[in-house]
Amino acid sequence: MKTKITELFGIEHPIIQGGMHFVGLAEIAAAVSNAGGLGIITALTQRTPADLANEIRRCREMTDKPIGVNLTFLPIVNQPDYPGYIKALIDGGVRIVETAGNNPVKWLPGLHEAGIKVIHKCTSVRHSLKAEAIGCDAVSVDGFECGGHPGEDDVPNFILLPRAAEELKIPFVASGGMADGRSLVAALALGADGINMGTRFIATKEAPVHDNVKQAILAASELDTRLVMRPLRNTERVLNNEAVTRLLEKERTLGAALQFSDIMAEVAGVYPKVMQDGAMDAGAWSCGMVAGLIHDIPTVKVLIDRIMAEADEIIRGRLAGFVSA
Repeated sequence: MKTKITELFGIEHPIIQGGMHFVGLAEIAAAVSNAGGLGIITALTQRTPADLANEIRRCREMTDKPIGVNLTFLPIVNQPDYPGYIKALIDGGVRIVETAGNNPVKWLPGLHEAGIKVIHKCTSVRHSLKAEAIGCDAVSVDGFECGGHPGEDDVPNFILLPRAAEELKIPFVASGGMADGRSLVAALALGADGINMGTRFIATKEAPVHDNVKQAILAASELDTRLVMRPLRNTERVLNNEAVTRLLEKERTLGAALQFSDIMAEVAGVYPKVMQDGAMDAGAWSCGMVAGLIHDIPTVKVLIDRIMAEADEIIRGRLAGFVSA
């Protein structure tokens, strides 16, 4: 399948594995790229630029296909060494960067000068248009269904994607609720040029996370996520667990007096405990509503091949049948 996204990034299938904290390591990125998609290493999971450089080298040993790096620009006082991380990915030959968080305009000239294509994660049409205006090459449009941070507008993809298609000139991919061939065909029909999957890729054999995480996603339904940190306007969609229940109770009890320090125990330093140790109630961790569509833990190649085969059958068979009839 050829779309603007496959042509932009030089990949076979219009499927991207988005950046995920303590998930986006070399193993999963290489597996996705080898299967024809775009695998992405999460930079800030690596403690230093030197660690990122090593992770890129590890990934290069596993694939010669295009890979990307996710850089999330955090609104904090003590910022990570972003110049160091950027130098590490440039020196590592990475030519695709997925940016997220704060506006990446400060970093775009250096990335573009190095021949890097930038895709920015957005949760609204207005943010997507801003990304286009500052020179991003593509955007990932994240609907309200997505795991992680869906923004504060609460617009689902059935509205958000066609609105983005009406406004944008640069290509974009759909993120949030993407799991299978039906997702891909629907995203294309609504104007996207591909899909970005997070939660679905965690539930694969190559995902470098504890099996408890995969089994939790497999057991979950579309009703098992919760929105936390809404009062702080830092909304995150997470899988429900004991820590999330405590967090939501704090939000209810404290109301307008809630501060981030009140929920530190439920959100700080959580990902290593969950993803590496399998401590499923250690805190709040991102998971999309798409968990309800996840029924197995295949290899990445089986998953991507299945998505593409299903999409082809829907387009050539079911949809074509409507037209010819």
